[in-house]
Amino acid sequence: MKARFHDRLDAIPADAWNALRPDDNPFLAHAFLAGLERHGCVDPRTGWQPHHLTLHDGERLVAAAPLYLKGNSHGEFVFDWSWAHAYEQNSLDYYPKLLCAVPYSPVTGPRLLAGHGSDADALRAALVAAIRAEAQRLKLSSAHLNFAIEPDAVALSDSDWLPRSDWQFHWRNDAGWRNFDDFLDALSHKKRKNIRHERARVAQAGVVCEIRHGDELDDDEWRALHDFYLATFDEKGNYAALTLDFFRHLGRTMPRDVVAVLCRRDGRLIAGAIMLRSSTTLYGRYWGASEHVEALHFEACYYQGIDYCLREGLTAFEPGAGGEHKIARGFLPARTRSFHWIADPRFRAAIADALRRESRALDDYRDDVLAHSPYARKL
Repeated sequence: MKARFHDRLDAIPADAWNALRPDDNPFLAHAFLAGLERHGCVDPRTGWQPHHLTLHDGERLVAAAPLYLKGNSHGEFVFDWSWAHAYEQNSLDYYPKLLCAVPYSPVTGPRLLAGHGSDADALRAALVAAIRAEAQRLKLSSAHLNFAIEPDAVALSDSDWLPRSDWQFHWRNDAGWRNFDDFLDALSHKKRKNIRHERARVAQAGVVCEIRHGDELDDDEWRALHDFYLATFDEKGNYAALTLDFFRHLGRTMPRDVVAVLCRRDGRLIAGAIMLRSSTTLYGRYWGASEHVEALHFEACYYQGIDYCLREGLTAFEPGAGGEHKIARGFLPARTRSFHWIADPRFRAAIADALRRESRALDDYRDDVLAHSPYARKL
């Protein structure tokens, strides 16, 4: 088995890469990851230097992983700034580090792409070993894998990779709701009344929302959606890494995976949200507005998404990182996991201790959140 590293995803054939995906999570599609590189979203200037890993049996590609040399911790959503600061205080370099992840996407999904065969577990273990060996060869401080699914977590467990977890808020239709009213009926009276009130406020403001897929958007609509995205990042003082050309690229190459919410008043597009989908799950991503309308953010980013899932038969909706306000709107805590290999044994021990304490606090937080569940009965 031979490991190779690539400084651009387009060096790896798209069909071969996609054949290794264990599911249809859109963020691991060759088109998504390669599009970030082609359209100026990912490059060393933004702290993301592609260093993708492939494993070969002879000339046959048998496993792969999206890998980056990171010059900072921006766009990861697993926060290790305090670790970097500790290294700096000790006159040591934390960056560059090696990261297995999807840029700018706090979405749980496959990272160790090993196909569907009986040797998938062994190939995932081989990928982990290759990532660690590359970090050691390059004399890096650390290697990381963010937002792992269960098979990837198993490959990293019982090793010297440190586990870390956090919470997001996800909606799931495990109860078999058929429509939005079924979903509302499962909520407590207060939460049900609040959602109906919020949706009514949007309608009373004269705003009409519609959902389109990527191949149903014209260029003016793509431009407006990108302007909304830029406005949101500018408002929060953050760097907007995704370009208009990347948005257009998604529409061309992943047309039915893109789900856009367009919000109009008097025929004018005043807000919008872009989501991606798989065969089972909707993923909320980018939102913005040119006018303030009370509760429109909740309508565009949550209620339209839930309604879409119920119509399309999707069983889960992951609207993104953070946001305790999601709880009152039907989203419950879901664990996310990352794993971290720290080269220096002193820092490894210190970080492991900190993560143990962090884990206990996070478990207490989950218990507190579930005590305020919006549902009338435990799901």
